[in-house]
Parts: sequence; structure tokens; C-alpha cells
Amino acid sequence: MRVLALNAGSSSLKLSLVDQGDTVVADREFEVAEGRLDESQLATAIHDMPGIEAIGHRIVHGGPRYTRSVRLDGDVIRYLVTITDLAPLHLPAALAGISAARELLPRVPGVACLDTAFHSRMPEAASTYAIPDEWRLRYGIRRYGFHGFSHAYASRRAAEMLGRSTHELRVVTCHLGSGASLAAVHGGRSVDTTMGFTPLEGLVMATRSGTVDPGALLYLERHAGLSEPQLTEALDRNGGLTALAGTGDMREILRRIAEGDDGAELAFDVYIHRLRALIAAMAAAMNGLDALAFTGGVGENAAPVRAAAAAGLRFLGVELGPTLNASLDPDCDISAPTATVPTLVIKARENVEVAREVRRVLSAPA
Repeated sequence: MRVLALNAGSSSLKLSLVDQGDTVVADREFEVAEGRLDESQLATAIHDMPGIEAIGHRIVHGGPRYTRSVRLDGDVIRYLVTITDLAPLHLPAALAGISAARELLPRVPGVACLDTAFHSRMPEAASTYAIPDEWRLRYGIRRYGFHGFSHAYASRRAAEMLGRSTHELRVVTCHLGSGASLAAVHGGRSVDTTMGFTPLEGLVMATRSGTVDPGALLYLERHAGLSEPQLTEALDRNGGLTALAGTGDMREILRRIAEGDDGAELAFDVYIHRLRALIAAMAAAMNGLDALAFTGGVGENAAPVRAAAAAGLRFLGVELGPTLNASLDPDCDISAPTATVPTLVIKARENVEVAREVRRVLSAPA
């Protein structure tokens, strides 16, 4: 089955045609102006990808209703509309992508491929917040986790690279991009992750703050008179590296550090401090570590980020070879000979994982 993996985000539209053998036979990416899809651009791209038999839409959040990816229909779409405030940077764009694709390919089945699904079987100890029952039961407040397709692919690829079964491996997967999260993957299953109810929790990101003491937000609401939209704007779009360095681009931050920029250096140090601490926390969730994997734009390309993170993880057996770490080769082992835990760099292939998910959903009994 040839699957079109469609990833409509807040700033880009990515399309990949993946054949039955998980080979990407066509790839296109467009910028999205002000979060709006250019439907003529999408139509041209789809026209240039013949033989599409199914469409997999990467959906960031499935909410409390959907714990697994699901075939798209009107009911699913209406539900996704109701939960857009759970992922305001992504869900509106994804819904626009669904609408456009259904118009262009009305007879082709579509699947809502949920990024939260990979984490849906986390132990209750990892997914539960210590909050009143009504909040958890009535409103579905729990830790959902995100970047599921990236973590699933990276953990599976790590096992392949190491010649080991996924069932025996304890991997911390580090998806570091504009958005960033870690997952503890034990036996092929996510047992903990750093993002929570929304993609705001956890690591410092390009524009997202990561974890902030909720008491600080209550204080600002009370004393600075900040409204919910103002807090959302600050934490989602103007936080993270952008708040500390004026840019969310790690390449620019590294360039400024080389020029002696104190703000950029602080941003980097805060980023690494959180990253190291949470890698260790993910390892603790599995009672040990067999492999560490970096993926995503920053994870794959920013050698200084990997080096700085690993420098604080030698107690886990992680140690990098400087020359290997500087390499830009995809899917490589960058460990030092003295390391007892291998560190891998794995090219993100969420599109392949989305295609696999589509085939699973469409092959299952109705």
C-alpha cells in the first residue's frame, strides 16, 4: 500500500509518499504562511505523487477519547475540532490539511495518526498527575506525551543498529527540534516521557518554556493581571530559547556563543541543564540504560548539544568520541571506545512510522 504521510504544522507542510517496503519514494516540504495552507500548492504536490492508496495525517493530540490512531470520519474530525486548545500551534493546521486532502482525494481513506498513541500505555504512575479526581476524570487531565512517531521509530531503529531485539532494550530517545521531548522506551513500549497534558511540559524548546512551576503562573495571574491568552502566548510562542536568547534557532545561539554573547550562553546552559537532568530521569524510569539516541533537527545536527549533554552523563556509561560526534552521517554510533552505553544519532523518519500506522489501522477489522 502506497501511503501519503501528511504532516501539516504551524509553520510547514511536509508530504512523503511511502511504499510498502517503507521506502520514501517522494518528498515535498513547504512553508506555511501564518498557519494557512496553500491548497493549490498542496494540489500540485499530490498530483506529482501518483498511486496514493491511503493518507496518514500526523495529529499531535488525540485527547482523552483516542488512545490509538483511528480511521478518519466526520465524528473524528468534529472531536478534533473540540480539542484544538490542547495543541493550539498544531491542531488547527492539521485540521486544515485533513479538509484539503479530503477535497483533493475524496475516495482515498484517511487515518488520524496520533502522536499521543505511542505513550498511551505508560504506567499509571507515569501518566497520573496528583490533582483532584474531578480534574482527572471529568476533564481527562493526565500526561499524554508527544512526538510518538519519532520516539517509536528511533527506538526501533536503535535496536536494528545494535543488532538487538526491541523487547530487551532500554532506550532513552531524545527528539530535539523546535519542539523537544524525551521518552523512556523499555521493550518497545514508552514507559515515561517528558511532555505531559500538552506539549508545554518538560524540556526547554525553541519557543516553549518547558516545565514552569504552576505557582509562578498563579502568582503572575494574581499580581501582574495576566490573562489565559497572555500566558499561553508567553509560554507557547515567546518562551524557551526565544525568551532567553531572542531566537529559537540553535544554530544562531551557537554562533552567538562563539562571539561571546552572554544571553546565548545562558540559554544554552539552561537548555543543557534540563536536557541532562531529564535524560537521567528517563533512565531511572527503566532502572537502567542500554542506549541513548538523538534525533530531530537539533539532535541530528548540533554536535555541541550532544557533547554538552553527554558530558554530564558519564555516571550512566555515556561517553562520546569527539571525532565521531562531529560527523554528520545519518544513523551512526558516536560513542567513545570506553563507553559502556552506546550513543546513536538517528535520522528522524516519522513519515515511515506514520505509513506503518496507516497500514495497521486499515488492515484491522472494522
